[in-house]
Amino acid sequence: MRPTVPRRALADILKKRPDDVVFVTSLRTPIGKFRGGLKDMHAEELLSHVLESTRERLEAQGVDVQGGAVKDIHNGTVLMELGGAKSGRLAALDAGFPVSSGFKSVNRQCASSLQSVTDIALQIKGGLIDMGIASGAESMTRDYGTRAIPAGISPFIKKSESKDARDCLLPMGSTSEAVAEKYNIPRERQDEFAVQSHQKAKAAQDDGRLAEEIVPIKVRKVTPAEGDKPEITEEVVISKDEGIRPQTTMESLAKLKTVFKENGTGTAGNSSQISDGASAVTLCRRDVAEKLGLKIMAKWVGSSVVGVPPIIMGVGPAYAVPPLLERYGITKDDVDLFELNEAFASQSLMVMDTLQLDPKKVNPKGGAIALGHPLGATGGRLLSSLLYELKRTEQKVGIATLCMGTGAGKATLVVNEA
Repeated sequence: MRPTVPRRALADILKKRPDDVVFVTSLRTPIGKFRGGLKDMHAEELLSHVLESTRERLEAQGVDVQGGAVKDIHNGTVLMELGGAKSGRLAALDAGFPVSSGFKSVNRQCASSLQSVTDIALQIKGGLIDMGIASGAESMTRDYGTRAIPAGISPFIKKSESKDARDCLLPMGSTSEAVAEKYNIPRERQDEFAVQSHQKAKAAQDDGRLAEEIVPIKVRKVTPAEGDKPEITEEVVISKDEGIRPQTTMESLAKLKTVFKENGTGTAGNSSQISDGASAVTLCRRDVAEKLGLKIMAKWVGSSVVGVPPIIMGVGPAYAVPPLLERYGITKDDVDLFELNEAFASQSLMVMDTLQLDPKKVNPKGGAIALGHPLGATGGRLLSSLLYELKRTEQKVGIATLCMGTGAGKATLVVNEA
């Protein structure tokens, strides 16, 4: 059955109502390369930092955080220890939130923090809370590959008569190759897309567009003991995303070997980077935000999620965006900016081709191929990039969308008010 949310024209979406769900903060850490500047930090430390910065932003605007204004915190993660339930709650308390603030861990693969946003927004819409925080955190340096599939699952999958069920265990790179083959996306196009991602990200880093969404973080830098030399631990401040490679060219990418399939098209250069990072946004009911005198950044309009075959999981956004547009009675041409997670160049190009998106509207500050993809934190990163760019360009409507492992797409619609 279709959702019962009434369809609205663009003018109706732009209207302001007392029960609207609005964003009042949106922050993220710099994104660290795999085994890069954030390698000695645990995911909960990254999360604590972005939550502490969020708390400070709220308190600076007069929000009584200690009095329990933030009713609930949902954190998206894929790899954190024990699903992030204990370490996430620990991070929230360490960040200075009172014990009265609830906590929940969310795992919806790469869309985990975007799902956290949906969950908090729906709680506000339903009258359960007035204000909440949706966050995401991942240390792929520490946790990537350590959460192996339990030994009891594989025999079950092998017995399954469902090919789709068996395909849930495919490596993500293999699904990228399947998309490239099915939709005839050659390597040259993928490499060109990757070069553009780095170029756009470099330009955004140089002119300060990325800096406005980032809170610098003081991290440990550990130099292991060697011979007679003792271990050295020092503190350094990281304020910029580490994965951007402005020297990337078509020539340099052409030299890379394919890594997912012999004679394939996917390489380390046209795929998203394994990364570390955290993100957080605060959502609030409009009348509460106005009563508190909070600066409203944007309005959350709605979201959608659609399943797709696991073997081509990257196509998810191509199927999640249309029903979201249809639900609210608008078209893709009414959308000013899209933040599309660049899991792989192949799936990004398939989505753009299928939806017939104007490339100038997509990822104006680069994407995960250049910036990195810290799984559970990426949805929040997409939203931060989207909200700040809508504000800077004085445009109104934006969509953040991404694919998910095992086959699905998620999309979120927002309206700029900053």
